[in-house]
Amino acid sequence: MNKKQGGLGRGLDAIFHSNPKADDNVTEAAPKDMRPNPYQPRRVFDEEKMAELVQSVKEHGIIQPIVVRQAVRGYEIVAGERRWRAAQAAGFEMVPVVVRDFTDEQMNEIALIENLQREDLNPIEVAEAYQSLMDTFHMTQDVLAKKVGQSRSHVANTLRLLNLPSEIREHVSRGTLSMGHARALLGLNDKKLQIQLAEKTIDEELSVREVEHMVNRLQHLAQREATPKRAVKENPILKQYEEEFRFRLGTGVKIHQGKKRGKIEIEYFSQDDLERILGLLESK
Repeated sequence: MNKKQGGLGRGLDAIFHSNPKADDNVTEAAPKDMRPNPYQPRRVFDEEKMAELVQSVKEHGIIQPIVVRQAVRGYEIVAGERRWRAAQAAGFEMVPVVVRDFTDEQMNEIALIENLQREDLNPIEVAEAYQSLMDTFHMTQDVLAKKVGQSRSHVANTLRLLNLPSEIREHVSRGTLSMGHARALLGLNDKKLQIQLAEKTIDEELSVREVEHMVNRLQHLAQREATPKRAVKENPILKQYEEEFRFRLGTGVKIHQGKKRGKIEIEYFSQDDLERILGLLESK
């Protein structure tokens, strides 16, 4: 495995000696007698990359042994699940393995760090893996940050992704929303509004900066509406129209109705914002 410098500078070999070494006793085991690391954080396997690996395995075999530990029945994979999956797809009856002793905590950490080093995990999988380590082994964010070679703020921000609705987490997992988009959406407290803005972001291919601007405007609106006002009987139909205008334009909108006519007030915060709103109105 190539060691990634920086965030996880020591690498797996230095931490747990999980990579096969020259003096390892390499043996063979049947793929059917092996099962994935129970702490494997990765949930999504890229089909195209897996197909390439299967083809490579068919042509060259399993060059690097799979690291396993003895289980009650057969073996649990410590490192090398992709190779194991490829070997199964290629129809291999036996594969090279190295059997080592690992604790549950080491299994969990190795599974996480191996994937992080290869940048195989999407942001949601990373967040779930972080949470799993903290819950299972009672780690603080500080301890976890040191183990994965990241800052505490990075760990905290990643964990916050788990507060998003499941629909948005699914988009982040598939890559239709970036982590930057997801972090911007966290600025909204209303889950329904988060989902609506996420869908708008995908449909209109909004940039992270555009989403941040919309979140700021919607926050400003929510704060203003939360300010106590004199009780006024509101027209529910006009209220619905106002909400629709606000969401479509991403800014404050107020409808004033008189006896025979009315007016619509649209807020803007800068010349650029005014031009943005004008562009939206022209495109409708």
